[in-house]
Amino acid sequence: MIPSFSALPAPYLAGAFAVTGVAVWRSGDRELVRRWLSWLAIVPIVGGAFLLGAPGAAALASGVALVAAAEYARLARLRRADLAVMAAALVAFPLTAWLAPGHMLRLLMAALLAVALVPVLAGDAGGGADRARGAVFGVVWLAPLSGLVLLGELALPLCAAIAVADVAAWCGGKLLRGPALSPLSPAKRWGGIAGGALGGVAVLALFGAATPATVLAVAAGAPLGDLLESMLKRGAGVKDAGNWLPGFGGLLDRIDSLLVALAVALVLS
Repeated sequence: MIPSFSALPAPYLAGAFAVTGVAVWRSGDRELVRRWLSWLAIVPIVGGAFLLGAPGAAALASGVALVAAAEYARLARLRRADLAVMAAALVAFPLTAWLAPGHMLRLLMAALLAVALVPVLAGDAGGGADRARGAVFGVVWLAPLSGLVLLGELALPLCAAIAVADVAAWCGGKLLRGPALSPLSPAKRWGGIAGGALGGVAVLALFGAATPATVLAVAAGAPLGDLLESMLKRGAGVKDAGNWLPGFGGLLDRIDSLLVALAVALVLS
């Protein structure tokens, strides 16, 4: 049985924030300080949503999907009509996962068809194919946010593990270094992958949620999600998906690892 939010994480999170806060402030790194302050705002929102159970998780996933869809639409140069249909589908996924999970596959098929047909109905002969491909990919990429509902008690440990893995990967990359992970993100090193995997799996073990599915999601899904967004940003010629989240850029820059990790966990769970 995985411990509930109120039973286990709160004391550990408070202690972790206190320790990391001291370390971050002593480091003098302004970027780290900004990230820590962002986490100070993010954690209560996420934790409070999970504390409400499936309705809270569905509301959280829907809100995140709206913002993420808007940021992705800018990266993919989609039009307002594409964004409107894609966002509606992405909000519907977590709500359906909560209220009628048996209809998820039908909703996915309907969503893919709907976003692909938007440029067709608009008669866009010039850029319609690119718009359709971009919108379909957006639905596939962001739909795993419904895993915050579908994974039940595994969702919170997985989110916490991904968050810690991101920090541990940064530390591991600095300390262990090693060869570059990919041309898509030359600054990331294999040492960071090792550090991220160790940190993330440790959190899963703390929650009693270290299953083969969650371990693979954290160790492999998280870094692949990071690289996937790096590929999209390089294609769009931008450094960040947004500029409103201090220390991170945009929301997609914060959840890129989580998206693929959720997909892996959903497929294997």
